[in-house]
Amino acid sequence: MKRFGIKGQNTLGIAKPQLEAIARKIGKNHDLAQKLWNSEIHEARGLAIMIDDPKQVTEKQMETWVNDFDSWDTCDDCCGRLFDRTPYAYEKAVEWSKRDQEFVKRAGYAMMAMLTVHDKAAEDEKFLQFLPAIKVGAIDERNFVKKAVNWALRQIGKRNLALNVRAIAVAEEISRLDSRSARWIAADALRELRSETVQTRLKRG
Repeated sequence: MKRFGIKGQNTLGIAKPQLEAIARKIGKNHDLAQKLWNSEIHEARGLAIMIDDPKQVTEKQMETWVNDFDSWDTCDDCCGRLFDRTPYAYEKAVEWSKRDQEFVKRAGYAMMAMLTVHDKAAEDEKFLQFLPAIKVGAIDERNFVKKAVNWALRQIGKRNLALNVRAIAVAEEISRLDSRSARWIAADALRELRSETVQTRLKRG
C-alpha cells in the first residue's frame, strides 16, 4: 500500500474485492456508513463509501469526509462511487478545486473526471465550466493534484468531439504556462486526446 502511495496506518489488510463482497451482503445503510467512517480505519472507510446511500448524503457530510481524506484511493473511491451521485457534485467539484489542502483539491478534480464518465445525460455546458478550474490547477506541482488535473482534462476531452476540441485548446493554453507541472499535464493530455484511437472513437460517435 505504501508503495502505491496509500497511507499505511490504521489498515487491516483487507483487499477491495473482499470489501465489495461484504458491501453486497449489507446493501445500502447510511447510518452504518457513518459509524464505519468515524472508526478512522482505512478499510472501514472504504466499506462506508460502498454502502452509503447518495440520496441521504448531505453537504455537511461531504465537507466532513473530504477533509478526512488522507490517501488518493479513499479520495477517488469516494468521489467516484458516492459523491458524484449526490445533488452537490458539480458545485463541490469546482469549489474543492479552489481549496489548498492536497486531497481536497484532488477531490475536486477527481469529481470532474468521474462526472464526465458517469453522468451520461449531462449537457456539454456542465463540463465546460470545469475547464477554467483545470487551467488554474495545472500549475500545482503536487503529484496527487497534478495527476487529477490531467485526469479531469483527458476525461472531458474523451466525452465527445465538441468537448475534445475545447479540451485540446485548453491543453495548448496550459502548455504555454511557466510551470513544469503544466507542461507535463498538457503534453500527456494532448498525446491522448489527439491520438488516432481517441479521434476514431469520437468520430464514430
